[in-house]
Amino acid sequence: MWKQIEFTLRPRTNGFHLVTNEILSRLPELPKVGLLNIFIKHTSAALSVNENADPDVRVDMKSIFDRLIREREPYYTHTMEGDDDMPAHAKASIIGPSVTIPISNGRLNLGTWQGIYLCEFRNYGGARKIVATITGE
Repeated sequence: MWKQIEFTLRPRTNGFHLVTNEILSRLPELPKVGLLNIFIKHTSAALSVNENADPDVRVDMKSIFDRLIREREPYYTHTMEGDDDMPAHAKASIIGPSVTIPISNGRLNLGTWQGIYLCEFRNYGGARKIVATITGE
């Protein structure tokens, strides 16, 4: 069995956002056993699995990435879309556009402290398009 759906996550500000429940609410019934792959159709945002309990982790992740890849560096040549655009592309490349999560007993088999993050790297990124592909039996 294969299913694929596309949906849009609501717009968020620059930062790391826990979106597990928003994604789950958009998915059809999951198979007993399988895999969920979620893919973001953008080059300035990413998806990740990380800490779902302490919101300080999301704040710290933003601080780390903002220190690693700064805005307005003099060596950037791609600058037409704003100061946050080129750094957003670099950050998105580091994290990546997709995650794959096992499905067990009809539920995502995430660890106790794991959740799905939308990593929004633009100051005003807008709604983000997601493709969810489910396989299983």
